[in-house]
Amino acid sequence: MDFLGYTFRYDRDLKGRPWRYLNVTPSNKALKAERDNLRELINSQACHVPIPKLIERVNKQLQGWSEYYGFGYPRKALREINSFVRDRLTGHLHRRSQRPFRPPRGISHYQHLKNLGLIYL
Repeated sequence: MDFLGYTFRYDRDLKGRPWRYLNVTPSNKALKAERDNLRELINSQACHVPIPKLIERVNKQLQGWSEYYGFGYPRKALREINSFVRDRLTGHLHRRSQRPFRPPRGISHYQHLKNLGLIYL
């Protein structure tokens, strides 16, 4: 059952015991809406926005979303959103200039975005 952006369902116990538990996760519709909001923030028209300001806006959106959907078992959904944001920001950095973006030597894109201030849920 989907209600207020959450999916409520009874799942079997992960350890194989005979009982079930109520699993509460963000719904697929809520995940799609969050991805759409992030696409709106991180798009090709935002190339003129300085990266720290863009990351600040994205962090504000992510914090608000994670506070609302932090109830239950949101780990899988939060991982999906983290991966989506990381891919969008990496593509955005590559698109900003005529030269391809490369993070500093010895640092991954993940670590570079973290150093720029991006929060991971």
